[in-house]
Amino acid sequence: MSDASGPLLEVRGLVKDYPGVRALGGVDLTVTSGQVHCLIGQNGAGKSTLIKCVSGLVEPTAGEVRFEGDLLPVGDPNASIARGIATIYQELDLVPHLSVANNVFLGHEHKRGPLLNRAAMHRETKALFARLGDEGISPTAEVSTLRPAQQQVVSMARALSHSAKLLILDEPSAVLDDVEVEALFGVVRRLTAEGVGVIWISHRLGEVGQLGDVVTVLKEGRTVATELPPDTPVDTLIRHMVGGRMEALFPDRGPSRDTTVLEVRGLTRTPDVVDASFTLREGEILGLAGLVGSGRTELLRLIYGLDPVQSGEVEVGGRRLPPGRPDLAIRAGLGLAPEERKSEGLWLDWSMVRNTSIADLSRFRRGPFTDLASERRDAARHLRSLNTQPDAPERAARLFSGGNQQKAVLARWLLRSCRVLLLDEPTRGVDVGARSEIYRVIADLAANGIGIVMVSSELAELLGFCHRVLVMREGHIVDELDGATSTEEDVLQSAVPVHHTTKAG
Repeated sequence: MSDASGPLLEVRGLVKDYPGVRALGGVDLTVTSGQVHCLIGQNGAGKSTLIKCVSGLVEPTAGEVRFEGDLLPVGDPNASIARGIATIYQELDLVPHLSVANNVFLGHEHKRGPLLNRAAMHRETKALFARLGDEGISPTAEVSTLRPAQQQVVSMARALSHSAKLLILDEPSAVLDDVEVEALFGVVRRLTAEGVGVIWISHRLGEVGQLGDVVTVLKEGRTVATELPPDTPVDTLIRHMVGGRMEALFPDRGPSRDTTVLEVRGLTRTPDVVDASFTLREGEILGLAGLVGSGRTELLRLIYGLDPVQSGEVEVGGRRLPPGRPDLAIRAGLGLAPEERKSEGLWLDWSMVRNTSIADLSRFRRGPFTDLASERRDAARHLRSLNTQPDAPERAARLFSGGNQQKAVLARWLLRSCRVLLLDEPTRGVDVGARSEIYRVIADLAANGIGIVMVSSELAELLGFCHRVLVMREGHIVDELDGATSTEEDVLQSAVPVHHTTKAG
């Protein structure tokens, strides 16, 4: 019999063993109706396994999960959905070429006889969006045309179409800028005001104090702290997670040098980038800040030669690069770590060795053959220099965590000996411990004379160790700030348009 007055979700002593690995070693978690329960921990702490057990995708080895007082059937996702548990993963499982309404009701479409009752689905989709406070999304729009923040809302509407009582959000803010994150917070607050319980999983520790009601920390498959108040200092949360302090995350800014390695003059491809100009010195870490749609990623793509240029010039080491020729950019010493590392930066079924060596395979050619021993030796050396874990360079990239996958992308350009490295959201979806290692790697590259241009949506990251920060707004570079002395408020004052609306895209 359900206990309406008790906790919404109770997880007690949850254990999950895989062959040779204990993913969960005793997890406890309690969520009440109308509560935002923040769940944090490093990659590999057990967060994903926990939510898969609650969602019915994975059957635990021991322990129990109760929902509204009743034992939840294990390994049965349909039972979890039927009880009102909905999970929205970081990589949204929307069908991009279907309409919004068809995505919302996918698998439980309204029908009139053998035909879809589109009018009913459109009507109910509009009602769900009104409930979420976002009535600007058309039910007939194709999902692929929506911004990431709007796609999150569609996923939430789909959850509500199943009468969700518990919503699990896995890294929901990873691809959103600060303005869109605040809008998402508003949606979550609307749902909790109605009594929906929310589990919020995020690597952005600042979100805990802004949105959460309580915090649980997982480490190495166990609950190490729970029922923490949302105003728990970030340093305390980090100590629970990794044993370090916040200020230790960012390495010291080393001195940059006088030699210019990259010069961008008047680079334009309207409306995304307009008349962008800047220089980059050896050993300098230059941050690019701005809202989603401000042109940061598009600027990196133009510099690298991935997109056609309308006007402007790019020089590396005084050598002008032909536009639209990434192969020549690579030869000149440019490297790019794209934002979407899984779809654009890695071949997930290839080994870490081949993902590292792919930028310079010609050095391992011996006539028509590849010197596999040399390839493995050189790639493995660079992977180990970045402390890639586990030390298994022949394993497929998909079997590594996000932080270690990012290290493979960086190792690729170490092997290539590039002069300028363009980094687009290098710590997206990476836990705080792995972030610290990636910051160290970037600082070491700069100390060796490589110029770094880094896009990040996390202002603390840009201000933590960049020498300078360029702020973009609606395709224009509108400000240049000193990384060591500027504040997040300084960046936002330049990044947010005067009319306080964000550009689509």
